[in-house]
Amino acid sequence: MNDSAKPIQQKEANVPDQNADIIYRAATATDGGEMWKFVEAAGVLEQNPSYAYILLCQHFGDTCLVAERDGQMVGFVLAYIPPRQPDTIFVWQVGVSKKVRGKGVGLRLLRHLMALPACRNVHYLEASVTPSNKPSQNLFRAFAKRSNTECRKLPFFPSEFFPEPHESEHLYRVGPIEWPEA
Repeated sequence: MNDSAKPIQQKEANVPDQNADIIYRAATATDGGEMWKFVEAAGVLEQNPSYAYILLCQHFGDTCLVAERDGQMVGFVLAYIPPRQPDTIFVWQVGVSKKVRGKGVGLRLLRHLMALPACRNVHYLEASVTPSNKPSQNLFRAFAKRSNTECRKLPFFPSEFFPEPHESEHLYRVGPIEWPEA
């Protein structure tokens, strides 16, 4: 098993493990195409060009994860640390399969993300979310609650920024997140 395929160890196990057979591992560029297919099949996530998924996994593989069950992708998170905010991880997209939705996989993806070595100096998690995306709003609020911190909703990108019809994006900022010493 190469380093990128090793299961991720959590800093803290606050989320009940209802899916012990799910493996969380670092994403690689070869996962990008599978993520694109996953989003296409889900039909509810905003689909980006396949190149974007491949590139994000390649350039930000230390902050992107895949959740697998029996070798099949059942979830993923694409995230990066913005260059001007080294204490923040920005979650670009989270996807969870219908097969495991509602069983804590989204929360576990975020917990595993925060446990990555690349996130050792991260104390805030951010994501942009549209007003109609209630599942993502609920996920980030639940993550804040499990992390014993707050989730702030801030203005981010108004709809007029987009050249095509698009809802406004609000910034969900979770933190500060403090982790116990390992």
